Amino acid sequence: MDPLPLAQLQFAATTVYHFFFVPLTLGLSLLVAIMQTIYYRTGDEKYKVMTKFWGKLFLINFAMGVVTGIVQEFQFGMNWSEYSRFVGDIFGAPLAIEALLAFFIESTFLGVWFFGWDKISKRAHLIAIWLVVIASNLSALWILIANSFMQEPMGYVINNGRAEMVDFLALLRNPNVWVQWPHVFTAGLTTAAFFVLGISAWHIARQSNLDLFKKSFQIATVAALIGTAGVIVVGHSQAQHMVQTQPMKMAAAEGLYKSENPASFSLLTIGTLDGRSEVFSIRIPAVLSLLAYNQLTGEVKGIDDLNAQFQQQYGPGDYLPPVPWIYWAFRAMVGAGFLMLFLAVLALFFVLKEKVESSPRFLKILPLAILLPYIASTTGWLMTELGRQPWIVYGLMRTEDGVSVAVDGLSVLITLVLYTAVYLGLMVVTISLLRRFAKSDPVKDALPTGAY
Repeated sequence: MDPLPLAQLQFAATTVYHFFFVPLTLGLSLLVAIMQTIYYRTGDEKYKVMTKFWGKLFLINFAMGVVTGIVQEFQFGMNWSEYSRFVGDIFGAPLAIEALLAFFIESTFLGVWFFGWDKISKRAHLIAIWLVVIASNLSALWILIANSFMQEPMGYVINNGRAEMVDFLALLRNPNVWVQWPHVFTAGLTTAAFFVLGISAWHIARQSNLDLFKKSFQIATVAALIGTAGVIVVGHSQAQHMVQTQPMKMAAAEGLYKSENPASFSLLTIGTLDGRSEVFSIRIPAVLSLLAYNQLTGEVKGIDDLNAQFQQQYGPGDYLPPVPWIYWAFRAMVGAGFLMLFLAVLALFFVLKEKVESSPRFLKILPLAILLPYIASTTGWLMTELGRQPWIVYGLMRTEDGVSVAVDGLSVLITLVLYTAVYLGLMVVTISLLRRFAKSDPVKDALPTGAY
C-alpha cells in the first residue's frame, strides 16, 4: 500500500476542512469590527445587538478553525518528515512567528473582546476587536509566506542536502506572497459578505427584526461588491504572475498542450482521462495572451513543450500535474467568482431601489449562495496545490521525496479514515451550531448585559 497518495489525500482532506473556516474568520472579524465601530461612533444600541449576533457566529467559526488547524502541523512531522527535514530551516520560521506572535495576539484579544462587554471602556473594547482583525490577517500572511516558498523558493542555499535560509527578507519580498495574500484577504471578505447576506436574507424574508437585518444586509452588500471585485482583479494579477513562474499550472488550467502565440482561451476542452492529450476543444483565439500579457500577442507555453523542457532541466521523469482536476477546478473557481459578483451587483440594485423586502425570490437564493465562496476557495486551493505537482517545493523537491520513509501505507490509511470520521462529526456539529444561532432572534435571545 503506497503511503504517498494516502498522505496526500489525508493532507488535502484536513486542509480543505480547515480552509472552510479560515476565510470566514478573516472576513467576518472585519465586518464585526466595522459594526462595532458604527456602534461606538453612533451609540445606536441596534449596532451593539448586531455586533453580538454576528460575533457569536464568528466565535463558533474561529474555535473550529483553531481545532482543525492544529492537526495540520502534526502531519508535517508524521507523514511528511522528509519534507520537514529538507525545508524545516526555512518553512519553520514563518510558522513559528505566526503561532508565537499573530495567533497569540489574535486569541488573547479575542478573549478580551468576548469577556469585556461592559467591563472595559468602549474604546478599549473596540481596540480589542480591531487587534483581532489585524492579527488574524497577519496570521494568514505568515502562513502564506511559508507557502510561497513552496511555490517560488528564494532566499536559500542547499547545504548537506537541506535548504537553509540565508536571506529572511527575501521570504518577505517573495513576489508570490504579494499576489497570494491579497487574493486570500479579498476571498475572506467575500466569504463573510455572502455569509451575512444569506443569513440576513433569511431573516428579512421572515420579517424578523427587519431594521437590524436590513442594516446587516446593506453592510454585507458593500463588502460583497468590494470583495468580489477585488478577488477577480487580484486573481488576474496572480494568474499573470503564474504564467511567468509556474507556466505548467496555467497550461493545465487552460488545457493547452502545444505552445501558442497568440494563445487561445479554452471555452471547453475534453481530454483523455489521464490528462495527457486533447480529444476535443472549443477555443477563442488570442484571449489567453490578452489575459496573460494584457495584449493580443505573447507566447503561453503548452503542457507537452513544458514537460519536455523540464525533462531536460531536471532530468528524466513525468512533470505533468493532474490536468483534468486543475482544468475544472479553475473553471469552478472563476465561475463561482463571477456569479458572486453578479449577485452582489443585484443586491446593490435592490438596496438602492429599497426593494430588498419585496424580492422574495432573490431572498430565497441568497442563503444558498453562502456555498459559492466555499466552492471558489476550495477549488482555488486545489488548483494552487495540484498545479504545483509533481513538486512539493517547486523545482527543488518532488512530492514523492517528501513523504516519510518510515510510515507505512496501512498506518496512513487508518489515520485517514479516523480523521475523516472525526472531521465529519465536527462538520455536523459546526453546521448545527451555526444554523441554530443564525436562526435565533438577536434581540429576544440577547444575553444580559455583561454576560456575553
